[in-house]
Amino acid sequence: MNTNMTEKKKLVVFFSRTDENYGVGYITKGNTHIVAEMLASETEADLFQIEPVQSYPAEYDRCIEIAQQEKQAGARPEVKSDIRIEDYDMIFLGYPNWWSELPMAVYTFIEKHDWNGKLIAPFCTHEGSGLSATERRIQSACQGAKVLRGIAIQGSTAQHDASATRKAIQGWLKALEQ
Repeated sequence: MNTNMTEKKKLVVFFSRTDENYGVGYITKGNTHIVAEMLASETEADLFQIEPVQSYPAEYDRCIEIAQQEKQAGARPEVKSDIRIEDYDMIFLGYPNWWSELPMAVYTFIEKHDWNGKLIAPFCTHEGSGLSATERRIQSACQGAKVLRGIAIQGSTAQHDASATRKAIQGWLKALEQ
């Protein structure tokens, strides 16, 4: 599918987490945040971060405990702010892959919007699980949108190898334009 990205108004929307993360230790900029900034730079897209009102605990084990409880409950944590996706043609949607699922705060964001006619390009960070089934979950949640092939970048790569991360993003973007 030819996305004609240069002709589209683009937005990079992402959820990311700092503090203690699996595989990278304590970090001051989240893995997905790093990828989102590179992606926005490469595409000249606007950038928006999904931030839950209630922050996750800094300790990794406690964080995943809370996130797992949210997943099991189908929770929709309140988020701090919003952006009008209606003003954009193409949305790059970024998130860490948590148990083959989007963080629940991403669903909170998704469910606030009308996705009809939008192009969505998912990207995630992970430490071994890749995209899992998240592309299908996004397609189900974003009725009326066309979900493009996503990219998964290992969080440790995003944290420690900017060159490899940028190269992966550039290759993905080139493939999307085919």
